[in-house]
Amino acid sequence: MDKSVIKNFAIWARNKLIEDVAQRAYELGIVGDEIKKLEQVSQDYIRINGKKLKPFEINQRKSLETKIREKGFDQVVEEVAYTWFNRIIALRFMEVNGYLPTGVRVLSSTEPGKTEPDIITHAEYLDLELNQEVVARLKDENDTEELFRYLLVKQCNELNKILPGLFEEIGDYTDILLPKNLLSEGSVIRCLVSNIPEEYFKEQVEIIGWLYQYYISEKKDEVFAGLRKNKKITKENIPAATQLFTPKWIVKYMVENSLGRLWQEGHPDEELKSKWKYYLEEAEQEPEVEEQLKKIRQESKNIKPEDIKVMDPAMGSGHILVYAFDVLFDIYKSAGYSEREIPKLILENNLY
Repeated sequence: MDKSVIKNFAIWARNKLIEDVAQRAYELGIVGDEIKKLEQVSQDYIRINGKKLKPFEINQRKSLETKIREKGFDQVVEEVAYTWFNRIIALRFMEVNGYLPTGVRVLSSTEPGKTEPDIITHAEYLDLELNQEVVARLKDENDTEELFRYLLVKQCNELNKILPGLFEEIGDYTDILLPKNLLSEGSVIRCLVSNIPEEYFKEQVEIIGWLYQYYISEKKDEVFAGLRKNKKITKENIPAATQLFTPKWIVKYMVENSLGRLWQEGHPDEELKSKWKYYLEEAEQEPEVEEQLKKIRQESKNIKPEDIKVMDPAMGSGHILVYAFDVLFDIYKSAGYSEREIPKLILENNLY
């Protein structure tokens, strides 16, 4: 994995999304903290900057106005930009690994050289609670960009049912600030698909962590530059200042020498231990310490795989829990459990 490719994309994508989200706000009559009044042309005709707004767009703009007055323009734009970045990255990871419930790619195609996403090609057959009249009309008008925006929002709302923390239901200002021209050359989606090799996403949740860390790297530099000038770190900037991605080798070291050691203390297994590259043998101890360790090992013999609890209170992209799952799988297997039942047992009993 070439991390310079990931870093360059993530830093560029943040600035591009912030620029595009701010442009959408401008089209809605919002520049900085200045908010234009909507123009009431008639009872059912309200417009801004010459564009007629649909009833739901009026409600979304009102929601946006409220949020800007509460947090300020720059903070709202920043939040919307990284919300869409996180969703787009998650969709890319899921489509490459075949995790999308529809089985249809959202950002790309399985056909080599095809730039139109499969979700557009197969829109009529998707189980996404679509209005097929809208789909047919946009296809007849050859409005691929608007069709893609419609399908993208529907897909995110559908994923809200299984991943509500990541895909909060879209129905407010986040939707109306979704950038335009998402499929054009030079867009964030096109560059993501073309610039970052697909194999980087295959079964490597680690890439999500790297992308996020690089995404906030410029913001982090800004925060610490302000700190050197005696500017306090605001609550909005705490994530940029404090969040760090844990490399894979450190994850393995931590899990193997905590979870792995706990199991080995009561259930020594050389074959199992040989799988753990970073596992460290215990150092020689003083006699009284060694005696205490023997008591601990004796107690550990009564531990069953289902009794183990692995908690990650600051999980981020979750790749510590992903590796803990792998180690637990081997522990269950070594204890005689069938491979078919192990995943369910781990999810029900072990990971928090």
